[in-house]
Amino acid sequence: MQAVVVMLVISALVFVGVYAVGNPIDVMISPDVTQEIREQTIRAYGFDLPLWQQYGIFLQRLITGDFGRSFVYNMPVLDLILSRLPATLEITLTAVFGAALLGVPLGMFAGYAPNSVAARAIMGVSVLGFSVPSFWIGLILIFVFAVNLGLLPAGGRGETVMLFGVEWSFLTVNGLMHMLLPAINLALFKLALLIRLARAGTREVMLTDTVRFARAAGESELTILRHHVLRLIAIPLVTVFGLELGSTLAFAVVTETIFSWPGVGKLIIDSISVLDRPVMVAYLMLVSLLFITINLTVDIAYAALDPRLRARKSS
Repeated sequence: MQAVVVMLVISALVFVGVYAVGNPIDVMISPDVTQEIREQTIRAYGFDLPLWQQYGIFLQRLITGDFGRSFVYNMPVLDLILSRLPATLEITLTAVFGAALLGVPLGMFAGYAPNSVAARAIMGVSVLGFSVPSFWIGLILIFVFAVNLGLLPAGGRGETVMLFGVEWSFLTVNGLMHMLLPAINLALFKLALLIRLARAGTREVMLTDTVRFARAAGESELTILRHHVLRLIAIPLVTVFGLELGSTLAFAVVTETIFSWPGVGKLIIDSISVLDRPVMVAYLMLVSLLFITINLTVDIAYAALDPRLRARKSS
């Protein structure tokens, strides 16, 4: 019920905010057309109706999953977004899962041996990931690996293979090479965040009685890190992982623009530039739904990871 209320409030804010920006009629038709044609176009798209009535029609369509048709592409908005979604999913999942698989072990090692040279080097990488803007890193990656070394392509999606009616890049070598730079650009901030979070949690847990008792029981250090430390620091890691997955999927705009990656982020930038209102509204609504769903999933994961929550619920 809270999610429904949140979605209603967001829908109103998004609708009013988007419809207060510019006049799409100026983009859709030539300025040389007659006033009669202009008025016919306005009536055809319902722009002559009061804003509250347009919002009511929008809500009715939203309930049935109808986001309208794109002014520019002249096709259903949902189909347009879904056609671009696989490209965004590829680099997003590669970046976030890669950052998690690499960042959590590195962060745990940095917390386990904080004074070692390797730990200091790991923390130096994390500072770099936090400090440098992603657009600047993207340009440097293109300059080094595409322009100077010529090892990787500078943009585009490369060769794709059709699977289950959807085109994917990761199934071809050329597509993987095109994915590498944008995925690295997206992953650096996530990697730095997970390293610092895992390090802080590990340092805190290593001082607890749980670790002392495990060592007294004769368990190896690797077993302690894997079975005790990782389990105790899992909840903040899962929270950050879920939120970063949602934010990366929703806001990979800069990376997709720099690398000319034909995903949802580039679509929304193009739609804003031409005032394609249905695409803008649908994108923001789907992003809101995505974050609400991720938050719900993270809350459910809490109960699976923390026995205290299950015990509290059963009592």
